[in-house]
Amino acid sequence: ALAIVRDEGADRLTLGHLAERAGVSKPVAYDHFESRSGLLIELYRWIDTERVNAFRHALVSRNPSADEAVEELAAAYIDCAADTTDEFHAVGAALAGSEEKAAVFQELLDNSVRMFVAVLEPHSDLSTAELEKCCIGLVGAGEALSAALVRGKCGEAEAVGTFASIIRSGLRTASQ
Repeated sequence: ALAIVRDEGADRLTLGHLAERAGVSKPVAYDHFESRSGLLIELYRWIDTERVNAFRHALVSRNPSADEAVEELAAAYIDCAADTTDEFHAVGAALAGSEEKAAVFQELLDNSVRMFVAVLEPHSDLSTAELEKCCIGLVGAGEALSAALVRGKCGEAEAVGTFASIIRSGLRTASQ
């Protein structure tokens, strides 16, 4: 499915085309996904989960300083959320208007909150529950700054710098 989106675009991703490219019968594809929306949703989840897990693992395993963690988290989140050229954006656009997209988008935001908690927890005095609440707000700020970047309201460096500042302030304020 990802290869089809990369090679041919999200509009070409159908269950029939997926079955053909995978060398299986159409019923096999329909048994796994039931509908094109189901396929798109699973691909959307998979791309997001892979990215979030790779970033979290890479950053946490390096054990960066608090400032490095904040800077890298801010840069990665803004870059990823504002990237309108990749497969994730193409699949999201193909899902536009589907009722399932809103629920899936909330799952992905929750996944981002878990990533923020994992990255920031070693640098925070907050309880896990308090840090999670703080990270919900931070992800919301990241989404707003990414949207501002896409709309041309600010540059990437400005969005990343602002987001890093917000993350630092949020951690300091929440721990007081």
